[in-house]
Amino acid sequence: MIERKAADPVKEEGEKKKENLNLLTSTQIIIREALEKLGYPEQVYELLKEPMRMLTVRIPVRMDDGNVKIFTGYRAQHNDAVGPTKGGVRFHPDVTEDEVKALSIWMSLKSGIVDLPYGGGKGGIVCNPSELSFRELERLSRGYVRAISQIVGPTKDIPAPDVATNSQIMAWMMDEYSHIREFDSPGFITGKPLVLGGSHGRETATAKGVTIVIREAAKLKGIPLEGARVVIQGFGNAGSYLAKFMYDAGAKVIGISDAYGALYDEEGLDIDYLLERRDSFGTVTRLFKDTITNKELLELDCDILVPAAIENQITAENAPNIKAKIIVEAANGPTTLEATKILTKRGILIVPDVLASSGGVTVSYFEWVQNNQGYYWSEEEVEEKLEKVMVRSFHNVYNTAQQRGVDMRLAAYMVGVRKMAEAARFRGWV
Repeated sequence: MIERKAADPVKEEGEKKKENLNLLTSTQIIIREALEKLGYPEQVYELLKEPMRMLTVRIPVRMDDGNVKIFTGYRAQHNDAVGPTKGGVRFHPDVTEDEVKALSIWMSLKSGIVDLPYGGGKGGIVCNPSELSFRELERLSRGYVRAISQIVGPTKDIPAPDVATNSQIMAWMMDEYSHIREFDSPGFITGKPLVLGGSHGRETATAKGVTIVIREAAKLKGIPLEGARVVIQGFGNAGSYLAKFMYDAGAKVIGISDAYGALYDEEGLDIDYLLERRDSFGTVTRLFKDTITNKELLELDCDILVPAAIENQITAENAPNIKAKIIVEAANGPTTLEATKILTKRGILIVPDVLASSGGVTVSYFEWVQNNQGYYWSEEEVEEKLEKVMVRSFHNVYNTAQQRGVDMRLAAYMVGVRKMAEAARFRGWV
């Protein structure tokens, strides 16, 4: 939950600009530019600028008090030219149709970047999970699967955890789908508990992938990871695991934040201590008096800055004040297009979200493969395979950026969109 709720002060500051920072519009701008750079005709952009399928559903849920409440849910399937669509389901009060569309496109791009046989999908339910009981969450999860069951499945569209959803919710969804189809369907969904066909390493996959690309980016900049000063905005699932991985690698994590503020220590924070003190919602900063704002956190003097909270955190307004040498985007869309231009001109290396956070979909793919073949890998095997995929993908994007004379974001989009465009061309769609 922290990943979506983090940085309230910054979010309030960004509300004024929200209309100008529409995720779908900004995604479409870069998609068009990437396709133009690659020499594809206009009709390819017309095909890929929106999901091929967008389903809106209404989900009736009987609440614990006996009343029935109606929730709105979405499922976007961007493009299935390469293979079945794949992407998470988020539970959040701010879920919108345009957000789900944009995120489905990003999932297509991520799959292309790490060379998976998937298109992108994304789902969401407009709700506040912190206000729902355990049983209400179960009824909502099952109701969502019933509502979308005709367009999803192991060879059609494979959901996964996202913001405020977890392995328990995936288990309920898989069980409901298995009841509907009348056979056990572990490959219908990923991010499941291990005992239900989940994969080792899935829970930490996004953070592990970010850690790998941080290491590779630091090598390029000549920054030793041991002793590197790291700032992480967001202390949710990805942010907290990442902080732990960085801490264990010998980096100095000098700043972290959650929904209520940020902590800073130039000598490095004790991450193990902070992880132990988190409450049930994953927050820890309220235990401390000497906190700073998220705005101050982003502008700290550091080697590596990792936005791992919500979108639109680094904007044209604060980009000139960013002091990091490397920015690695663990969150979706934390840096606006204007800020990207400013930071790139300043020589700051930005590793974009569609590359940095693709470890999650990669291990989700591993889970799906294991479900399909009925043979399961050890944690060491999963980590070894993830390492190879992330290192290869990082250098593919970096080399594309160098050869084409573009920033890493545009290079990542070029790599990610090419596979879809080619698959659509071979199918005769364009």
